[in-house]
Amino acid sequence: MPETSPDLSVIIVSWNVRELLRVCLQTIRQEEDVHPEVVVVDSGSTDGTPEMVRAEFPEVHLIACPDNVGFPKGNNLGLGVATGRYVLLLNPDTEVQPGALATMLAYMDMHPDVGVVGPQLLNPDGTVQSSRRRFPTLATAVFESTWLEPFAPRTVLHHYYALDLPDDQIADVDWVTGACMLVRREVIEQVGGMDEGYFMYSEELDWCRRIRQKGWRVVYLPHAQVMHHVGKSSEQAVTARHINFQRAKLRYFRKYHGRLVAAGLRILLLGMYVWQMCLEAGKGIIGHKRPLRWQRVRSYWQVIRSGLHPAGE
Repeated sequence: MPETSPDLSVIIVSWNVRELLRVCLQTIRQEEDVHPEVVVVDSGSTDGTPEMVRAEFPEVHLIACPDNVGFPKGNNLGLGVATGRYVLLLNPDTEVQPGALATMLAYMDMHPDVGVVGPQLLNPDGTVQSSRRRFPTLATAVFESTWLEPFAPRTVLHHYYALDLPDDQIADVDWVTGACMLVRREVIEQVGGMDEGYFMYSEELDWCRRIRQKGWRVVYLPHAQVMHHVGKSSEQAVTARHINFQRAKLRYFRKYHGRLVAAGLRILLLGMYVWQMCLEAGKGIIGHKRPLRWQRVRSYWQVIRSGLHPAGE
């Protein structure tokens, strides 16, 4: 570690995305105005990620975990060794665009009341990716990422995804997605790390809520851009993604809206998966895309068998 603290520490939690991580680290290395301390927390990868990092990026502080510890714990391990004035949580499936790090640091330096900055995320085709949010309501929980989403009243998800805010304007928001978020050291010292009761999903929502409760601002900064390949780790385990997403949602609502609300939401979500399983089974019986239908039936049955208890229980 350097004798003096760097301006920036970058923490990347990675799981079986070696090639994407290589590109991500190369884009950080190519930044001319910022030379951050980089910490990679490998979460039990089996694709040779730790060996690649050691061989090609010797300047990186590697924490090689024997098992998949999850996103919050992985980031907390990184926070335990990071020494920068600012800490950037960055997904391994991202590519930092030129000047993005310097732009975010300069904004933070000029706005001492801002605790978190999220850049504009771009899809690989250059279109803007949704990355800023308002806190979810119970209606959001019912419709978002469930089979009811296409039937959601326009105002529910429009408000949640902050679609009324122009993509090219700086804006105060409730939270930014964890693919890339810059956090002030004082915030981490005051609020603490991520809630390790989550495994994946909703941890950045929870963290931003705690940060906002302490009076810090959370800002979307489109002048800094980062390209993001969505979900390249989670897509490796589709059933686990369903389970982790819904359990995280339930943990958040139990934590901030009470056990009764979370219990009702859990019953509703389980009922939705039962309905989806029966629907897919019916389509499989009549012979419509049978391999796909039975695959989905097995996946939904595993979700139902999990019980969808709030994460951390």
